[in-house]
Amino acid sequence: MNFEYCSEIQAATLPHTLEGYDIIGQAQTGTGKTAAFLIAMISDFLDYPIEDDRGDRFARGLIIAPTRELALQIAEDAEKLTSNSDLNVISLVGGLSYEKQKQQLDTLRVDIVVATPGRLLDFARSKKVMLNKVESLVLDEADRMLSMGFIPDVKSIIRMTPHKEKRQTMLFSATFPKDIQALATQWTYVPKEVSVVPLETTNKNIDQVIYTVEADQKWDVLHQLLLEKPGERTIIFANRRDETRDLYERLKEVNINCAMLSGEVAQDKRVKTLNGFKSGKIQVLVATDVAGRGIHVDNIELVVNYSLPEDPEDYVHRIGRTGRGGELGRSVSFASEDDAFLVPEIEKVVGESIRCEYIELAAK
Repeated sequence: MNFEYCSEIQAATLPHTLEGYDIIGQAQTGTGKTAAFLIAMISDFLDYPIEDDRGDRFARGLIIAPTRELALQIAEDAEKLTSNSDLNVISLVGGLSYEKQKQQLDTLRVDIVVATPGRLLDFARSKKVMLNKVESLVLDEADRMLSMGFIPDVKSIIRMTPHKEKRQTMLFSATFPKDIQALATQWTYVPKEVSVVPLETTNKNIDQVIYTVEADQKWDVLHQLLLEKPGERTIIFANRRDETRDLYERLKEVNINCAMLSGEVAQDKRVKTLNGFKSGKIQVLVATDVAGRGIHVDNIELVVNYSLPEDPEDYVHRIGRTGRGGELGRSVSFASEDDAFLVPEIEKVVGESIRCEYIELAAK
């Protein structure tokens, strides 16, 4: 996979996790934490193969993620990392065929399960997958699980796993509100705590600018922006599904090579869309915050906030799609009379003022 050096989170966690310690890790997306917990889990399973016949339905490793996209991305990375071993990776996520996932559980030995909470509970309650012999548990993006209302489901799942002293638990979160701090303490046993959050909340490789525009000019400014550098791989974020669809249809009308990613898009279509975007077949992705976290796509040059996010933390996650892996990136946000009041809160989270520019539309 062309790994040469540890990222900061990998270097900070692996010495502990390889020795079997629990971890509470604070790290943003794009820092390499997926490989950090996967390498620890896979190394342990290869070093200590199962001697007894535990049965095929008993998972050894369990990774819980808040969104389908993130779970599928983790599963893809896990498959690459286990490709030369006999370990099986199974993903259990909502929105994709229940029957296909059930068939996998029926036909494959379960080693590593990557799952979203709701679908995992369905399978665990019906005994299609057994969690009472889990050796390694990962909770990724715990703060996102809290904000999306998944904590009751996660608690139910954790009660099905061995007691915390009899499993290794790795919990990662970008932020640690009090609720997450309490859960982290409750779910881990004598954990090592690691934080690799940079002093700056946002990546210094990202050139950030806010365009002050009239609400009815946003479309024209966006079109002009996309025409300036037609080959740029771009994500455009909007807050609502209807706004996303409207933008997608207007971009299609002016022959921009684009696709849409939102909650109304069927899960199998979302997977195809993401693969097309990763491969370069699709140049522009119009998305709601469903794509804001955990999507690893290299070489995204531009992120556009067509509408400013209502939660300032989402601004950080949105623009974090660009400027990854040391590359330079650009972020352009539109602020109109409808949402300019959100800018001070965003700047507070970012920890600095963001450059504002007034944009003149080119004469048509």
